[in-house]
Amino acid sequence: MRIGIHYANFTHPDWQTRLADRLTETARVADQGGVSMLTVMDHYFQMEQLGGPPEPMLEGYTTLGYLAGQTENVRLSLLVTGATYRHPGLLAKIVTTLDVLSRGRAMLGIGAAWYDREHEGLGVPFPPTSERFERLEETLQVCRQMWSDDDGAYDGQHYHLAETVCVPPPVQARVPILIGGAGERKTLRLVAQYADACNLFGGDVDTIRHKLDVLRGHCEAVGTDYDAIEKTMISGPGADPVGDTDGFLRQMEEYAALGISLVTLMPPTEDPVAWTSTVCEDVLPRLSEV
Repeated sequence: MRIGIHYANFTHPDWQTRLADRLTETARVADQGGVSMLTVMDHYFQMEQLGGPPEPMLEGYTTLGYLAGQTENVRLSLLVTGATYRHPGLLAKIVTTLDVLSRGRAMLGIGAAWYDREHEGLGVPFPPTSERFERLEETLQVCRQMWSDDDGAYDGQHYHLAETVCVPPPVQARVPILIGGAGERKTLRLVAQYADACNLFGGDVDTIRHKLDVLRGHCEAVGTDYDAIEKTMISGPGADPVGDTDGFLRQMEEYAALGISLVTLMPPTEDPVAWTSTVCEDVLPRLSEV
């Protein structure tokens, strides 16, 4: 099993003067320490469970572009892009630019978006849930067309593009797509139909087993190879990888047995650099054997 680092909280001590330094050093430690994926959130306000709008938050793709220049190995993605925030043609161009400048390390992590306060606060339209999923599916279709040899028109219900030109193309023959979320009727169906990876938000082993069974059923229905989809998760409440490494590894063995190949961890706010260093030195080598 591999590790991803999700840098979700910028509220560290002295963040007003040290935010960029801590982010940069954490990214460099993760990159050189063998972390497989480095992600940040796609939010403009901090989530309310992490303090809400008064707390610091950086725009996601600007941050990834900066981190592309600070790293050499780690895959870069948002966890996950909100489909409501960017026109899909522009999103495909943004992710392509990240892929070109990172020399082939971009991933499109995407979901239907959810933070209504953020949308309302900044004047971004926030359609009903059903429409957000329709827009998400059309965004996936547009991105795949932009990253193909077809530069013709796209005519959907919500989006109409006269030309899907994308020059230069991505470095990767196919920019991998990860869809975040575990909704059984829509989200996991979209994973089966369009994605290279899923990301499940930390449930217990039985819950994750059930979600993967649902995904397998969707794959069978649409004719997709279930085994070709990478299964990832954000670690939920449970054993602390640093404070209780043995317990964490035992827990991860159960998830690995279900097919989870990457677990994303969130550094604590006090000292993300030291914590990430410990994870890379003490946890990652042992987890790679799971």
